[in-house]
Amino acid sequence: MINITETNRLIKPPAYLRDAAHIQNYESTYARSIENPDAFWDEIASGFIWENKWTKVCEVQPPYHRWFVGGTTNITLNMLDRHIVGHRRNKVALLWASENGREVVVTYDRLLRRVCQLANALTMSGVRKGDTVLIYMPNTVEFVYAMLACARIGAIHASVHTGLGVQALRERIESVRPKVVFCADATLSGGKVIALKPMLDDALQGNDCVEKIVVLRRQEPKIELYSGLEVDFYDFLIGMPQWINPEIVESSHPLFVYFTTDAAGAPKGIVQAQGGYMVGSAYYTRIFFDLQDSDILWNTSDLSWITGHTNGIYGPLLNGATLYFREGALTTPNTEATWAAIERHGINILSTMPTTLRILKSFGAAFSEKYDLSTLRLVASTGEPLPAELYSWASEFVAGRNGFVANSWWEAELGAPMLGTLMANEAKLNFVGKPFPGVALEVVQTDGSSAAPNQPGKLAILRPVPTMLSETWQNQEQYSAYWSQIPGRFATGDDALKDEDGFFAILGRHDDALIIGGFRIGVHEIEQTLAKHPAVKEAAIFGVPDSVTGTKLKAWVVLHQETSAPERTRSMLYGYIFHELGRMAVPGEIVFCDALPQLGDGSRALQHPR
Repeated sequence: MINITETNRLIKPPAYLRDAAHIQNYESTYARSIENPDAFWDEIASGFIWENKWTKVCEVQPPYHRWFVGGTTNITLNMLDRHIVGHRRNKVALLWASENGREVVVTYDRLLRRVCQLANALTMSGVRKGDTVLIYMPNTVEFVYAMLACARIGAIHASVHTGLGVQALRERIESVRPKVVFCADATLSGGKVIALKPMLDDALQGNDCVEKIVVLRRQEPKIELYSGLEVDFYDFLIGMPQWINPEIVESSHPLFVYFTTDAAGAPKGIVQAQGGYMVGSAYYTRIFFDLQDSDILWNTSDLSWITGHTNGIYGPLLNGATLYFREGALTTPNTEATWAAIERHGINILSTMPTTLRILKSFGAAFSEKYDLSTLRLVASTGEPLPAELYSWASEFVAGRNGFVANSWWEAELGAPMLGTLMANEAKLNFVGKPFPGVALEVVQTDGSSAAPNQPGKLAILRPVPTMLSETWQNQEQYSAYWSQIPGRFATGDDALKDEDGFFAILGRHDDALIIGGFRIGVHEIEQTLAKHPAVKEAAIFGVPDSVTGTKLKAWVVLHQETSAPERTRSMLYGYIFHELGRMAVPGEIVFCDALPQLGDGSRALQHPR
């Protein structure tokens, strides 16, 4: 058994994994990618199907950039069509399970047929290239069908996490103004049925853009569809042909909009383009997961998250892998459900977050003797820092003697893993790793000058990469801000340091965002929402340490009038935030206080109230 106790110790992957890795010589591959990036990406992009080849690999007109200029393709050609003409036609593409034990298996051939049926249905409903479609669904195969059907016809999909509340959902609907909305009647989590359709109904009040609502109805008795706009998901497919030619689009054509929040708490739509995202997401997931043709990959994050998009759908399917994914809690029907799933399905790669590992760790390590996890060769962590103690536990009890734990760093704006440990490289405890090929990044001071080794600074990207956002949805000021904070550099918002060996460590955010359970939370949005409640005068949100999620939200609230029933008021505010913004925005604790100290200009005078 592996026992890692030394801080900053170097860990080597098992020899058989190193010998089979896609990248054998990291240093030479990385140097080649930085010295001549156009030649590097030209070679990688040439492995995909294009209707027309590009005339220029990357065109940069600061702050904007375009990849594979003049090239035309469709990402589903490379995710589906090219697989079914070869040996993967009857290979399993999707392996879905619910916490109640139900399973669905979808081959690449079946996936293409379903995607084409849904694409035809969307086209018959008036959806065209460039139109937007919103997806508000849990982790289901129908979620994947909806995403790829949009991509097939050149429509732009925008997914919304089912944990968000009515206000957050309404803001995103108003932003993208979708023609069609996909939703589910409900989802399962922790043995409970959580209704989703009523949330959507509330969010659509007063809406004038949605022309059709496609509802996945799975609960019995089935909910009624009242509006003439509403149709059952599978009724929507009746009579639809199982083939449609893919809409050939320019490389720069938008593929999807992914929402995060800006510093002021407003939704910020990250736009990914078809060509660059296709090439970059396929490459970075292939080298980080070291994907092999026989692999079964389980990404435990929600499909609506950017990690779900890249690590859970687009990247692996572009590489012809089999995806396992699950609806519901990882600890239902019991705390050993995760390990039972790995054993039952022979999972090879577990892509997850430190928060998930901490939750699983809290139930002990008896599972390592009870379940056969020998098929698992890689535990890939992302979303938040992976401390040495948690790395040690995952190495010993999850990956085991024949597996490896790899860390990574990226963010929504970058679209794919940028920094981490590749299979032929060493890992250093408490450090994320080294930049992936094609990624030029550095720790810099505010003026853009490089920080000395082991000196904290701001993590910046020196030049565009294919998966970097192409724009921000209908708000170019938000996009320009990334390139204006540090002269000539893309500001990631993270603080970091690089040691003398070239390993990077992420130290935290230097803006007003918090990373909680791998999800970026904008505190201003929560503060502003709390302040709208009739009982609240003002509020401040801060992050405090938490043993499970790393950080949790704590709210200091000033009421208009002192309450005689603080617990009831506190419970009311919890419910209010849950309804408006969703469960991820609910503070772990609410503290009532008389006032928030302020400076003469009216700004808050505290960094962390005591």
